[in-house]
Amino acid sequence: MSWLSDFASDALAFLGRYWFEGVEILVIAAIIYAVLLMLRAARGAGMMRGLAILAGVAVVFSGVRYLGLLRISWLLERLLAVSAVALVVIFQPELRRMLVRLGQTRFLGFMGRARSLALDEIISAVGSMSKRRMGALLAIQREDSLAQIVEGGTRMEAEISSELLSTVFFPNTLLHDGGVVIRSNRISAAGCLFPLSENAKLPRELGTRHRAAVGLSEETDAVVVVVSEETGRISVAVRGELMHDLSLEDLKSALHNLCYEAVESAVPHQE
Repeated sequence: MSWLSDFASDALAFLGRYWFEGVEILVIAAIIYAVLLMLRAARGAGMMRGLAILAGVAVVFSGVRYLGLLRISWLLERLLAVSAVALVVIFQPELRRMLVRLGQTRFLGFMGRARSLALDEIISAVGSMSKRRMGALLAIQREDSLAQIVEGGTRMEAEISSELLSTVFFPNTLLHDGGVVIRSNRISAAGCLFPLSENAKLPRELGTRHRAAVGLSEETDAVVVVVSEETGRISVAVRGELMHDLSLEDLKSALHNLCYEAVESAVPHQE
């Protein structure tokens, strides 16, 4: 059993020499684990786990370089170089969202006024269509791109106006049965097809428009407004949930909170 004694002696000597580095690695691992626990239920948690794994590889790389393990160090160095490129590709949506947030800073007051005017036009159009019981389906893009939805519709790239929205959804017109996509305070496309929700818990009496609204909100973070053709009632779908029977004030409050929150604090209301 002399080999076991020698192994134990060498292990104790190693720990005695590198105990501080070991404590550092344990602390870093504990921090990463705590962050993963907080993000476990969050959107994109899978990518965060991947990032944590790469961070762990970086820690190991530092350790093997310090210990002089040249071959393992060479292998990990190549792995980290490839991972740097992979991270840019994987986190491309998050990087784009960060740039979008920077572009939506409250110092850009003219953008705030444009959004407020766009919101007023949307509310006016929805109110008019609700009174006349004209079916309508509008998706407001937030961070997730709706480019694929837009490609399947008729491109418009027009300024938002109550009259134009009401015209698009006027009964028996060519674009009446599709949905409208609103991006960057403009009507990007009309006559778009939204994915239908397959949620079995939705009430059976819901029509195709409402299921399309919920379906799009399940796959993206878009806010989708629906006007029922049968009753004229207004609903809003977001994150797979449907808010029923909203008044115009409820709709305005919901859209402000969900789509135009930053504008609310940057631009004063004008009656």
